Formats: sequence, structure tokens, C-alpha cells
Amino acid sequence: MKATLKKSERLSSKKVIGSLFDKGSENTKSVFLYPFRVSYFLQELSNENTEPTLPQMLISVSKRYFKHAVDRNLVKRRTREAYRLNKSILLQKKDSPLPASIAFVYIGKKIEDFAKIEKSMKSILHKM
Repeated sequence: MKATLKKSERLSSKKVIGSLFDKGSENTKSVFLYPFRVSYFLQELSNENTEPTLPQMLISVSKRYFKHAVDRNLVKRRTREAYRLNKSILLQKKDSPLPASIAFVYIGKKIEDFAKIEKSMKSILHKM
């Protein structure tokens, strides 16, 4: 599997984003592991679709804690890279359905180094 992050893997639908952040939704599942809070939907299993499709993802960093855009972009780049390198973990699990959409919300109040972000990303992908 190539370790790329295509445009088709990025979440841009406002309707799906709104439903991911809907608090009362029973379809949305959530995982918390510092420095991320992750919300996701599971794909419906269908027999005709033999090839699993990779989930669409979105990264959100609060403007409240990171006033400068360069800081928010740094956190997003580190998160995107950690996801790109470790997304194969999702495909290794054969018994459970893949997430259809994932939202990573960075809740840390300081910029973590890449090693911490990647370790957290691996744990989150194993939990999903």
C-alpha cells in the first residue's frame, strides 16, 4: 500500500462534517487520547464491495489556543504526516468495519513533537 494522502481521502462535505460533530448522534463513535479527540462513522458492510475504501479524514486545531496560523498549520502538518504513515493499521483489521469518515480534533494547549503525535495516532488507529 502506498503511503499517500490523496484528495479523495480528505473530508470536505459540510453535511458529513456537521454530522460528525453532532453531539446527540448515535452513529458517531468517539475516541479520546491526548492530544486528540477523534469522532468517526463506520462504513456499512456490503458484499459486492470487496476492496475496502480508505476513510475520509479532517483535522481541526483550535484558534483559541494557537493564535498564529503558522502554529496551527504546524500541528496539522504533523498530524497529517502521522496519519499518512500509519493509515495501513486500519486496513490490517479484517474483523471490524473501517471508518467512513474521521475527524481529528487537536485538544492540546501546546505544540507536541512529532514522536508524541505519532505514538498517539498509532494508538488511536488501533482502537478504531
